[in-house]
Amino acid sequence: MGDRDWRPFVYGGLASIVAEFGTFPIDTTKTRLQIQGQKTDPRHVELRYTGMVDCFVKTSQQEGVKALYCGIWPAVLRQATYGTIKFGTYYSLKKWFANRRGGGGGDGGGGGGESVTTDTLCAALAGGLSSAIANPTDVLKVRMQVGDEKRHLVRCFMEMYRVEGVRGLWRGVGPTSQRAALIAAVELPVYDGCKRRLTPALGDSPLNHLASSALASLGSAVASTPLDVIRTRLMNQRKVKNASSNSQVKIYKGTVDCLVQTIRNEGFLALYKGFVPTWLRMGPWNIIFFVTYEQLKIMY
Repeated sequence: MGDRDWRPFVYGGLASIVAEFGTFPIDTTKTRLQIQGQKTDPRHVELRYTGMVDCFVKTSQQEGVKALYCGIWPAVLRQATYGTIKFGTYYSLKKWFANRRGGGGGDGGGGGGESVTTDTLCAALAGGLSSAIANPTDVLKVRMQVGDEKRHLVRCFMEMYRVEGVRGLWRGVGPTSQRAALIAAVELPVYDGCKRRLTPALGDSPLNHLASSALASLGSAVASTPLDVIRTRLMNQRKVKNASSNSQVKIYKGTVDCLVQTIRNEGFLALYKGFVPTWLRMGPWNIIFFVTYEQLKIMY
């Protein structure tokens, strides 16, 4: 990337926003599938949807097509921070380590200085750090997708802070960061590895970028869906500041408690609720992102 180290950050943010707009309705169906059927939360005990298509159709019919994009602005704000920090940090760290070993390849183009272990560690660090910073926007996005928040973006943030405090803004930050680190640790090194291996046959072309991103998305979907279910449920629950202990809604105590209760009450497969929309979203999201990212590299 030359000496202009700001470019991975800018390209990562812009490409993330483009990909978010293109796949957000799928993410909405995934979120609604993940929060339904919770025996510990009377608001979401009912199984309203039988699958992704049913959720898509019912949401459109009952609430309008606009409901599928409810939460898009906090999602865009999240990608502007999360995507910028994640991809910029990953490629900058990767380049730094590669140069220390006397190779190149800091921008994903391959090179003798690359190491799968180093790439994985750089990706996990970048994913976890960026996700933790952007967590408040993720909490608001989840609640707007579920249909609990309908107000203006800034007012929603202020109301969350007033009712739940600072901790409410970072609710679910543990599993969110773990999930982001896991996705990045699988997705980014797999993409770069597939791209390198396919380059002799396909060249550094959009077809190569498409195939590599599709393969990367499958692995990250399988690895991350259980943490995504836990993250979504923790973010969707409310715990009012100074609330009495006799509240009707039982609050998960944390990641492990949510994991145990979900398996105990709904079975192991409940951890893979929303897997199909997760995978179907990750595929197009990664394709749109990496193709956009690679084209920005060529253009500038």
